[in-house]
Amino acid sequence: MRSIRSTKHLGLIGMLLIAVAFAGLQLTAVTGRASPDTKNYLSYALSLSGESRAEAGRRAIDHSCASQQHGPLDSIPWTSRKVAGESEEQCVRRLNDSVAHWSRNGNTSGMIAPFANHRFMAIFEARPGYPLFLVPFVTVFGAMWGLWLAGLVVALAGSVCVLLTLRCAGASRRAGLAGQALYLALPTGTVAMNPLSDGLSLALGTAVVLGCTLLCLDRPRAGAALVVGGLALMFPVRYSQALLLAAALTAGFALRWAWLRRRRRPSQRTGQAAVLCGALAVAVYAGAHLLSWPTGQDSAQDLLTDHYRRPDLPNPWPEFLVQERIFWTAWLRRQATYPVLPVLLALSAWALLRRRSAVLPIALAAASAGILNQAGHPNLDQLLGHRLIVFVWLLPVLAVPLLLDREPTPSTGGEGAQRTPLKRRRDRDPAASRAAGNGSSGRPQDPPPAVTAGATVTLWTYLAGSSGSLWLCSSCRPSAWFRPSVGGVGPAPGNVPGRAWICSTRSRA
Repeated sequence: MRSIRSTKHLGLIGMLLIAVAFAGLQLTAVTGRASPDTKNYLSYALSLSGESRAEAGRRAIDHSCASQQHGPLDSIPWTSRKVAGESEEQCVRRLNDSVAHWSRNGNTSGMIAPFANHRFMAIFEARPGYPLFLVPFVTVFGAMWGLWLAGLVVALAGSVCVLLTLRCAGASRRAGLAGQALYLALPTGTVAMNPLSDGLSLALGTAVVLGCTLLCLDRPRAGAALVVGGLALMFPVRYSQALLLAAALTAGFALRWAWLRRRRRPSQRTGQAAVLCGALAVAVYAGAHLLSWPTGQDSAQDLLTDHYRRPDLPNPWPEFLVQERIFWTAWLRRQATYPVLPVLLALSAWALLRRRSAVLPIALAAASAGILNQAGHPNLDQLLGHRLIVFVWLLPVLAVPLLLDREPTPSTGGEGAQRTPLKRRRDRDPAASRAAGNGSSGRPQDPPPAVTAGATVTLWTYLAGSSGSLWLCSSCRPSAWFRPSVGGVGPAPGNVPGRAWICSTRSRA
């Protein structure tokens, strides 16, 4: 028992050390992360905290213009910030002029200051979840430290969900900590720290992935609560990503259920997970429609009309497909130049082929949601960024650490590295194994119920033969009960014709 506790402490210490190291690195860039969209979320949060719309806009402008003077961030990986082309005073003057212009042209309502036309600002008005999350941070710590602390909480929460997902799926402590470290070191950690809604939706997405993993491991209550709760919270944060994630998980579970059924191994849990995710996808779509939030066509018009500064196209889809081709061609060219993601995806494919884990098909479905999200907005300005496609990085984060575990072998019953933590604890603690029972695991069965606690049972079996000598089996395990050898039914240890086998065992409490 003491060894089990020390093992748990080692896992907790490793998790905390990774978190502290990540926080220390992020302290080198407390500011300098603001993007053009940050001022929209900050203005929204300040309005929710009680500031007037004008004052919230002024504070958001001051923070945004001060932050951009600190780019690029050399100490933070996976950033695409450029050197500011204007001074802080010029930036403040330009944004204040924009607010005055759009205020005169009818943008006088809403929670966000009028940084652009009303139709463009409606996209951010439909994302109240992230500003609401920011309210306590910016109220207590101010704009700069509040945004930084909020990002740190989001990043660490997502990394812990990754760790728990791998451990629940049967990965070792080493693999779980590797997954946490990968989540924080790859673009997932950088996106989580950025003051945008993408990081919070990513953290909630990892909670949904954890819930789906629990569903597949026959823990329906906890799994369903995490899936429903995660998608419900993601809906006001970034409803388009919630819809795509739910749809991708539905398709993934449905395909897996069909594949298992074709192999005559139907899984009721997989079918139920597909139904649950499908129902949630319908609910997200219906909720966005009832609230009259912007749709996919609005997003296409936003891209093709330069944020609605030009007239809408009567049929945007042909031009949109042209933009898709241009973007993905440039994206593939960049991946060939900087092949970090292709290498990690190749390792993930190797893990999919060589490891059997409940989390792998779920991670694949979540990654496809990232591809779909990027395909919905093929903007070349996002080519160097990772925030729209960030869910694709969940596949290597969850798959590559599994390669650190030992590959399953026939001698281990096919479980190998994918034993659950409960099974590993039973292996280390014989008392826990005996208390849990082994009925369906393929191990020997419990002794007959007639055996009572603390009793010593001696089974005598007389084998046909001329000799009356006896064979004493003193090394048999408590569950190694005698099987007679008469008629060729299973050879007994030390089986010699004409002898009997005495199995003396002490029963369990």
